[in-house]
Amino acid sequence: MDADLDRIAPPGPLTEWLDAHVPELGDGPLRTSLLSGGTSNVVLTLARGERPMVMRRPPAVPPPGAERGVLREARILTALNETEVPHPVCYGSCADDSVVGAPFYVMEKVDGWAPNLRDEKIHNEPPFDAMPYEYGIPFAIVDGLIALANVDYEAIGLGDYGKPGKFLERQVDRWAGQLASYKQRYGYEGRTLPGYAETEDWLRHARLPEEVRGIIHGDVGTPNMMFKWGPPARLAAMIDWELSTIGDPMIDMGWFTGGMRDEADPDRTFETALNNPTHFPTKQELARYYCAGTGRDIRDFEWFSILAKFKSGCLMEYKVAQAEAGMLPKETGRFFARIVENCFKEAAEQARRAS
Repeated sequence: MDADLDRIAPPGPLTEWLDAHVPELGDGPLRTSLLSGGTSNVVLTLARGERPMVMRRPPAVPPPGAERGVLREARILTALNETEVPHPVCYGSCADDSVVGAPFYVMEKVDGWAPNLRDEKIHNEPPFDAMPYEYGIPFAIVDGLIALANVDYEAIGLGDYGKPGKFLERQVDRWAGQLASYKQRYGYEGRTLPGYAETEDWLRHARLPEEVRGIIHGDVGTPNMMFKWGPPARLAAMIDWELSTIGDPMIDMGWFTGGMRDEADPDRTFETALNNPTHFPTKQELARYYCAGTGRDIRDFEWFSILAKFKSGCLMEYKVAQAEAGMLPKETGRFFARIVENCFKEAAEQARRAS
């Protein structure tokens, strides 16, 4: 393991860079340890004194776009240092791959706890695994989304962080195109997906919300959040900003509330990663809270909620395609097939109620 660490975080060159760019870490001997490692990114703990930090870099054999993604994430975290948005403070980034063999950045090691996903369910740290404290978790997350939506992204230097204009108009084509791409990518001929066509038609012809430009996190869920120790639920940091961009930030709300109860259909039960959906507020309750904090029109939320289910179904069908191609076990494909079918079924039913 030491040899592997020395390869992905060479102590000599890295120490020299830290001396010059991150004096906050201290000046003692550099100690490194692996915090997490995967195909997307490697996360290391760096320590030179009493205050450890975290380094994030692509793996030794990076997937396409990983190096650009690391620098992009460093950019938004650095920009957010000027705001009240809970996030890991970024202390420095390096685009020169001669230091550790790849671009990287160094950020705060957040003091707090994070929910974890195991056995396809989200598990919270006690006492947040039970009422009344579990109920406050989504409100704490929405507090972070409100702070994010209210940031003037141009004022903090992110004016060119996303594609200009017409973000919402591109969404249906974007995710329908993603679904269609599995044929070429995996040789997947597709299958009949009840509710897909109806949902796509509704999204294309319903009143398009008036677009508000802001920062989108892109992957809002409790596993991508860290919370402060002890009740009540308070957000310590939103993490994993790899999918962040500029667009309409209410899209984060549609995505985040996708597995929550719907006041328009209170008796429906569905597959969700939440251990007990009744311990969470309804999606409309959270949407009202978000709109009160951002000044958004609550009428717009329905479109974002239906889009989120459409997007989720289009995305997760790739697991079905991979299973058909022999890249994943058949049972995994069947599991995701049910989730995808439910996404489009629920989206179509919600669209009918909204018409």
